[in-house]
Amino acid sequence: MSNAMNQPADPDRGADRTAEETVVQPRHTDEDLHGGSIRRSVVAREQEEFGGMKFGACFFGWVTATGTAVLLTALLAAVGAGVGLSRQVETAQATQDPATVGLIGGIVLLVIILVSYFAGGYVAGRMARFNGAKQGLGVWLWAVIIAVVVAVLGWVAGNQFDVLANLNGFPRIPVNEGDLTTGGVITAVLLALVSLLGAVLGGLAGMRFHRKVDRAGLGR
Repeated sequence: MSNAMNQPADPDRGADRTAEETVVQPRHTDEDLHGGSIRRSVVAREQEEFGGMKFGACFFGWVTATGTAVLLTALLAAVGAGVGLSRQVETAQATQDPATVGLIGGIVLLVIILVSYFAGGYVAGRMARFNGAKQGLGVWLWAVIIAVVVAVLGWVAGNQFDVLANLNGFPRIPVNEGDLTTGGVITAVLLALVSLLGAVLGGLAGMRFHRKVDRAGLGR
């Protein structure tokens, strides 16, 4: 026993034993366990199943856009904003005769259309959850379809069926109200592009809310 106690320790054996007993634990971050890869996989599967343009959500987005345009136009007229957009100068009239609307009035009209269709796209994006840009495009397509249908009905049955003329929610197609001028065509195209831009941006914003929810539940 005294020999064993007096025997010097082998430093190499001690180092080997220490190396064998030391276990290197892999580091797992929250992102590895619950984060990016899992979230992206889940969202991809959900989008594959439920993605695409949702025409029902887009229709309600169009309803929202039209209602917002009506409210904003009425509010502007009610407060008597002297910017060239009076009760007699409205969306449809601006499309046919842009001279009736001044520069400031035209800018205000574009802002109203942009905000209205942003709201409509946002509603569609929130309802559909995925493909926000497509939902915004769907809102805009509904507006075009309704405008064409109402224009045809107005041309066939008369102005009493031209419902959008009273709502002033979207520039109409004046197939029964005289020839389009060059300025009117340019104004109509500009309004259409602004409404499309607003709807797409709104759809992306509505979808972004769901991505924030996914990050909160599944990690970043």
